[in-house]
Amino acid sequence: MTEPLRLGTRASELARTQSGHVADRLRELTGREVVLVTISTEGDRSSAPLDQIGGTGVFVAALREALVADEVDLAVHSLKDLPTADDPRLALAAIPPREDVRDVLVARDGLTLGELPPGSRVGTGSPRRAAQLNALGLGLEVVPIRGNVGTRLGKVRSGEVDAVVLAHAGLLRLGRAEEATEVLDPIQVLPAPGQGALAVECRSDRTDLIDLLGVLDDPDTRATVTAERALLATLEAGCSAPVGALAEVAWGDDGDELWLRAVVADPSGSPSIRLSAIGVPSDAAALGLRLATEMLAEGADQIMAPVA
Repeated sequence: MTEPLRLGTRASELARTQSGHVADRLRELTGREVVLVTISTEGDRSSAPLDQIGGTGVFVAALREALVADEVDLAVHSLKDLPTADDPRLALAAIPPREDVRDVLVARDGLTLGELPPGSRVGTGSPRRAAQLNALGLGLEVVPIRGNVGTRLGKVRSGEVDAVVLAHAGLLRLGRAEEATEVLDPIQVLPAPGQGALAVECRSDRTDLIDLLGVLDDPDTRATVTAERALLATLEAGCSAPVGALAEVAWGDDGDELWLRAVVADPSGSPSIRLSAIGVPSDAAALGLRLATEMLAEGADQIMAPVA
């Protein structure tokens, strides 16, 4: 009898829900049984700002060490939490189809961003979101918050803040999308690189498992997040940097094209740099590198320096 696959997951409701979706899909496509193994991470245990407890990687390090120690066979991460540097011990075996990439507003009284009165307190733990909200010039007070989805929504209900900005993907996966009062257009607020996508990792020496997990992989999603993460890596920025990026596959005259838009903004909202570039899905990493290089030439590193 084949042993069940042990899937490592963070303990939060969203993480367990995401991992559950992956487990269900694996059972459906491969017939293998999958059991969830909950692992506590530094990001879950601490309420301090991410840049104070290690930034990129605080939500994935413990899961990765569990993989290396053979305590689990595979792990599921929110891809935007994954460091851009490769870990030779591990393989990014699958990137399933992406959920909605956009951010959403959840505000008191059903308000939208434009309807919030000047001085309204809008909570977010993301410098990227804070910078882009400030750039809109709406007179909002952007305040830092931490916590899982339920905790953040509770701050609106309690009146601690007037609104919060969250990833639409999280609300959709939790079945709470109806609580959003506005879905934010990427023209206003570009998402984090990799937002809405999941990463399925296993040990790089488990070639049997890499082949098995490949059934979950979506080529278009892999191309888009590869471009976004290549841009992030070239900027040498992490999840605590005010960088937004969104790549999309579209049909062009000569076949599929890959469009990439990105922003680097000062936390105050100004100055900012917004650029875009076009390439092909098969050359996604080069597209991200090219656009990041153009942004650096425009002074992106100087904008990010105070945050870094």
